[in-house]
Amino acid sequence: MSKLDVDGLVKRFGGLVALDGVAFAAAPGEVLGIIGVNGAGKTTLMNCICGIYRPDAGTIHLDGAVVTGMAPHDIATRGVGRTFQVPRVFRRMSLIDNLLVPVLKRRAPDRTLIEAAEAMLERMRLIDLRHNFAEELSGGQQKLLEMARMLMPEPKVVMLDEPFAGVHPTLCRFMIEQIEAMAAAHTTVLLISHDLTSIYRLSSRVLALNQGRVIADGGVDAIRGNPAVIEAYLGS
Repeated sequence: MSKLDVDGLVKRFGGLVALDGVAFAAAPGEVLGIIGVNGAGKTTLMNCICGIYRPDAGTIHLDGAVVTGMAPHDIATRGVGRTFQVPRVFRRMSLIDNLLVPVLKRRAPDRTLIEAAEAMLERMRLIDLRHNFAEELSGGQQKLLEMARMLMPEPKVVMLDEPFAGVHPTLCRFMIEQIEAMAAAHTTVLLISHDLTSIYRLSSRVLALNQGRVIADGGVDAIRGNPAVIEAYLGS
């Protein structure tokens, strides 16, 4: 079984079917790009996987265990990390304290946890700002901070929702390097982005959604030339 398996996922909001039988599997070390126009169901899919939404039908397996409908903190404990389109940092907490939040229950000395947080901030090039409040960071820096916080518990599966949106090109390149490092460490990566250049560079496979359904699932070259994908983006 793959690290993450999604089978027949359905999510409705009243009369709107946001996800309509979505199914896919993602393996350790795989970067699965998820594309689609606005409203295709991409973020809803991530919200179902991480427990923010409870699916109306279908199953989600992580390492062979069913996690469908579990609370977000229980799914996070099992090894799923997540970032958001708009970073959800703790604005009135320091960068160090932001990173300590997901590891507070670890049985480790405070000094050990602080050193791990400092090492992560060093990796993300934020170490000089470690005592600043998160609200003092730029938008791009907040995205790096959220990514760092996500990585602190060493998740098996990470889901990145529009990490490159509104970010300076230099910072985008750095983020791409970090995502490549996650995959090299055998982490399963789900990547939503409207930046198709980055999606095509990073992804070993691409999942295309339209109106809540999977319309294509395959390698980059196959997706680029898929008539259904072209029509969804450009119209018939």
